[in-house]
Amino acid sequence: METPHSPAADAATASITVNSPTHMGDLGRRLAKLLRPGDLVMLTGELGAGKTTLTRGLGEGLGVRGAVTSPTFVIARVHPPLGDGPALVHVDAYRLGGGLDEMEDLDLDVSLPDSVIVVEWGDGKVEDLADDRLHVVIHRATGDTDDEVRSVTLRGLGARWAGAGLEALAA
Repeated sequence: METPHSPAADAATASITVNSPTHMGDLGRRLAKLLRPGDLVMLTGELGAGKTTLTRGLGEGLGVRGAVTSPTFVIARVHPPLGDGPALVHVDAYRLGGGLDEMEDLDLDVSLPDSVIVVEWGDGKVEDLADDRLHVVIHRATGDTDDEVRSVTLRGLGARWAGAGLEALAA
């Protein structure tokens, strides 16, 4: 049973339909306006769902240096800010199977206070980094389809996300 002080009780949600990769990038740029140093964003979705496209938009919205590309083979990329904003740390945890123990080698807890950390495939691996986190789930049609429509659910967990304005992203 949830208590008024449990993280689940502090959840804020928004559901958004995205019709193209361009719109996914736009969502990332709009979401970036809500992010601040110390935010942990977990991205969940099938291969090709748009996780990296969303992160590219986040990087543009945060004003970071460097092209935001999938960090699959390097595990993590750090994109420093071009101005006064936070750095973007983009992690692909797909090949990491050891949970938080394996993630500790990346020193994400050291980067977290000064950065926005985005983790693709982070379910069951990074939740212990922060009580307050944003979980973004991207659903797409699977199989042999050219359908670019995505259903995106944003769920902010913890007091940080209560009243953060996620609902405005759905407008």
